[in-house]
Order: sequence, then C-alpha cells, then structure tokens
Amino acid sequence: MASPAARAPRTAGRRRSPTAPPRAFLWTRRIFLTALTGFVLLPVYVMLSSSLKPLEDVSGAFRWLPSELTIRPYLDIWHTVPLARYFLNSLIVAGSATVCSVVVAVFAAYAVSRYRFRGKRIFTVTVLSTQMFPGILFLLPLFLIYVNIGNTTGVALYGSRGGLVLTYLTFSLPFSIWMLTGYFASVPRELDEAAYVDGCGPLGALFRVVVPAALPGIIAVAVYAFMTAWGEVLFASVMTNDTTRTLSVGLQGYATQNDVYWNQVMAASLVVSVPVVAGFLLLQRYLVAGLTAGAVK
Repeated sequence: MASPAARAPRTAGRRRSPTAPPRAFLWTRRIFLTALTGFVLLPVYVMLSSSLKPLEDVSGAFRWLPSELTIRPYLDIWHTVPLARYFLNSLIVAGSATVCSVVVAVFAAYAVSRYRFRGKRIFTVTVLSTQMFPGILFLLPLFLIYVNIGNTTGVALYGSRGGLVLTYLTFSLPFSIWMLTGYFASVPRELDEAAYVDGCGPLGALFRVVVPAALPGIIAVAVYAFMTAWGEVLFASVMTNDTTRTLSVGLQGYATQNDVYWNQVMAASLVVSVPVVAGFLLLQRYLVAGLTAGAVK
C-alpha cells in the first residue's frame, strides 16, 4: 500500500490552477462551439448531398440521406450553361481588379503614411467616407457614365470586362488604401532612412524595405479585393452581357421557365467556391495578421 507521501505528487498533478477558468465555463464553451460548428456545416452538407442526388430526389421532399448517389450533376453543369466561360470571366475580372487595387493602394498608402502634403486629411477622410454609401447608389451613375463614354469616344466600357474591373475598383480601392496606410504606418521610418543611406530612392525604399515588411497587409488587401470581385452580383448583372457574364450571375442560368436544376445549382456553387476557399485557407495567417495590424494603427 502506497504511503500518503507517495500519493501526494499524483494529487498535486491533478490539482487545478487557481487561474484556470471554471468547469462550467469550459463546458459552456464546448457546447456553444459544437452548436456553432453544426450550424455552419449544416448548409454545406445540404449542398453536398443535394449535388449528389438525381433531379427527381432534389425536387421532392428533402431527405437527409440520399437514396441514390450520382456525380452526373458535376458533369452536366458544364453543358447546361457555359460555366467554363463564366469561370474564365470571373477569374479575369477578379484577378485584374485585385492587381490594380493592390498596385494603386501600395503607392497611395505609402504617400499618405510617409509624406506630408496639402489636403492629406481631406484625402483620407474622403477615401474612408466612400465606404458609408451603399453600392446601389453608384449603379445608375456608373451605368450612365459608361454609356456616354461609349457613345462619345467609342470605348466600350458597358458590357466589357474592363468596365466591370473599374466598377469593382470603386469598392475595393478605398478600403485597400485605408488598410495599407495603417500597415505602412506600423513599419518603422528608420528602415526607410537606412535604405536612403544605402543609396535607395523613395521607390527603392518602398519596394526593397517597406513592401517586404508589409507583405501580410498586402496579402490581406489582395484577398479582400479578390473576394469582393468574385462574389459580386448587383453590378455584374447590369454591367455585363452574355459574353462577359461572370459566375455570380451565370448561376441563374440553371433556373429555366420550366424547371430549376437544383442539383446542378448546388454542384456549381460548390465548384465555384473552391478557388476562394482554397486561397483563403492558404493565406489565412497573412489575412489575420494584416487585418489586425491595419486596424490598430
């Protein structure tokens, strides 16, 4: 039989720390997180199960367990509507809007965070105040501007990918400038001065010192700009035609006058969400770091 002295270390090892949270709080947190996880994953399960069902099963009463599994919807989505063309349009528009937004925001944010100039405060306030207005407020003005430019100069902005890229810049660029201004402000100015001593000019200090140090913030801005352009519906439904239509609008093609191909809608929704989800998971740590640093400066 073990002595009390021998049992003491085991008892001490199981003793709770005075700073540990109460057990009731731990169990409440577990239950809440479990319920939240189920709430988030439930729509994904419904989409996945519906995409693997025949159209007859999806059109009838919903069943949690499919009576028959088929991958036919994932093959038919490419033929019912020109999904590949919509996918290419979305990729070109979202990629171009992301690149333009990041490039312009880097130069603008560097100037705001490093230099003093007349109208600096007015510029920053104006950039930030544009986020207060709803997007639909700019729909009619942009439509009229694009149509008038096309009639006057012959440059077709309405119904083109370039016009849609310019439209998305009006939303992503102000936020990108605001975020990168805060992130560039967190980079010590001594790094710029050290670059000047080594013979770099303002552009050399920007690209050789500031940009590498602010890479998480730039990636966060790029992810935001891409996600904004990838899933936008309102302007894409008005500013595009059959040739330049994007995925967010093209998914409406699975609903015809006679029927709605729900299994193909679910399959296509899962397919088009893969690039955004994969990119978000790969760049998640940069996104969190960039948003955190940009928000506190």
